[in-house]
Amino acid sequence: MAMNAAMPRKVTTRKPRPTSVAEAEEFRQTREDHASETAEDYAEAIADLTDAVGEARVVDLAKRLGVTHVTVNRTIARLQRDGIVTSQPYRAIFLTDKGRRVASASKQRHEIVVAFLRSLGVPDHVARIDAEGMEHHVSPETLAAFKAALAARNR
Repeated sequence: MAMNAAMPRKVTTRKPRPTSVAEAEEFRQTREDHASETAEDYAEAIADLTDAVGEARVVDLAKRLGVTHVTVNRTIARLQRDGIVTSQPYRAIFLTDKGRRVASASKQRHEIVVAFLRSLGVPDHVARIDAEGMEHHVSPETLAAFKAALAARNR
């Protein structure tokens, strides 16, 4: 039987699929990872600048991270509240012991991810760019698997 153009079509709506506890956990973990991303990026940049030139200044962080000095100042204020950096107005920014631990762990994850991507044949410059996002979201289990794969490859 041919459908007449004048006949109304029955519209069906789908009920949303219930979210599993596992799915909710995945989203929660991603949100937590995003929240720590900025702190890790800043801590790593401050450590690198301090190693290279003896101090990290707002202007240097803004240039390195591609953000404005206003953004850096707001982020540094938050990092001070979180105990990651110390700073005085118009002075250099320094990592606390906690900040040094954050920077070291972030740099180590970054280096492992870069090495793993390069072992797959990803060009160095692409691996570095990709690792910048991945390093904040890789689980300890996945990171351990990357390290094991690299170790096996180097035997």
